[in-house]
Amino acid sequence: MKNIGFAAALALAASVASAQDAPSGDAANGETLFGRQCVSCHSAINAEGEVVAGRGAKTGPNLFGLLGRVIGSVEGFRYGDSILAVAATEAVWDEAPFVAYVQDPTDWLRTTLGDARARSKMAFKVRSAEDAADIWAYLATFGADEAGQ
Repeated sequence: MKNIGFAAALALAASVASAQDAPSGDAANGETLFGRQCVSCHSAINAEGEVVAGRGAKTGPNLFGLLGRVIGSVEGFRYGDSILAVAATEAVWDEAPFVAYVQDPTDWLRTTLGDARARSKMAFKVRSAEDAADIWAYLATFGADEAGQ
């Protein structure tokens, strides 16, 4: 895998600084969209093991505490090589990378890593930036999970 470029590194650093910015989307609509589009693979499960969103699915990583979490860092989840390469940069999830990623996961990884061979294990794509921002706003209501679970 290629090293990420300087511009990409700066963009990732900026995302670290903005991780606590208020979401631009509509959390109520995001909850509806999450219930329609995300629950077949993802859940939000808190530290006590309660499923606070979704149905307990574990195909995708737990999305509880996604705000500010290092990308690709849920303990025990088997990520693909490309997302782990992003994780090595210690980039965190905030609105901008989340919105771009969920609209086209493979393209986002290829662009972020500067590697045309990068691939995502996530095949689903959210259709619009507005829907993606709404889903982010909903997930952000769960706050940050310091343990990265």
